[in-house]
Amino acid sequence: MLRNGTGWCEMRLQTTIEIFDYWNRIRGTADAPLKSQVEPSAVPHLLQSLFILEMREGRDIGFRLAGTRICDLFGRDLRGERFSSLWAHGQHMDIERTAMGVMDHAMPALFNATGYSTVGHQASFEIIMMPLRSQDGACDRLLGAITPAAAASWLEIVPLEFLALDRSRLLPTRFGKAASVEMRPINKIAAGKSARFGQVMRRMVSHLLSAEAR
Repeated sequence: MLRNGTGWCEMRLQTTIEIFDYWNRIRGTADAPLKSQVEPSAVPHLLQSLFILEMREGRDIGFRLAGTRICDLFGRDLRGERFSSLWAHGQHMDIERTAMGVMDHAMPALFNATGYSTVGHQASFEIIMMPLRSQDGACDRLLGAITPAAAASWLEIVPLEFLALDRSRLLPTRFGKAASVEMRPINKIAAGKSARFGQVMRRMVSHLLSAEAR
C-alpha cells in the first residue's frame, strides 16, 4: 500500500504508485495540476502504461492517447476509441460517469478490475485516473495508467476481450494531501456537467507518439 499525507491509498502496484506520486508532486496544494506541468521526461519508464482521456463533443470519454503496452493488452491501437468500450456490457454507463466525475470533482479515482481474454484467461488489473486542468481552470483531460497485478505470459500473446469492474473509489484530496477519509464507491457519486475544454497537451502527446513509433 501507499501512504500519502495522512491517509492510506490502496495502491499496490509500482506503476500506479509512481504516477500518482508524480501527479501529487506537480499539483502541489492545488486539487489538480495544469496539463502544461506534466513533463513526460520525468517518467519515461512509465509512458508505455499511461493513457490520456478526453471528453469529446458527444460527451463521451475517449482515448486521446494510449501507451503501447496498453494497446498490446487489447491487441489494437486505442487512440480515438471510447474508454467504456473496454469494459463489460452493463458497466459502460458507470465507467463513463466515473470518468466524468473525476473531471468534474477534480478528484483522482482508483479501480480494481479483472480482464478476460477471448479464450477464457483472467488477469487482475489496477487502474488509476487523475484530473488535469487547462489554463482556463477547467478539468478537461485525464491522465491514467493500466497495470496488470502480476506477470502472465499469455498477456503478451492473447488480447483482452474486456475488463470487468471489481471495485472503484475516489481518492479524496485536501490541502494538497490525500485526506484520511473513507473511500466511497464512485458509482454513488453523481457526475456534474463539464462546460469548457482546454488545449491538447502537446508535449506529452508528441513524446508518447515518438515513443510508440520506436
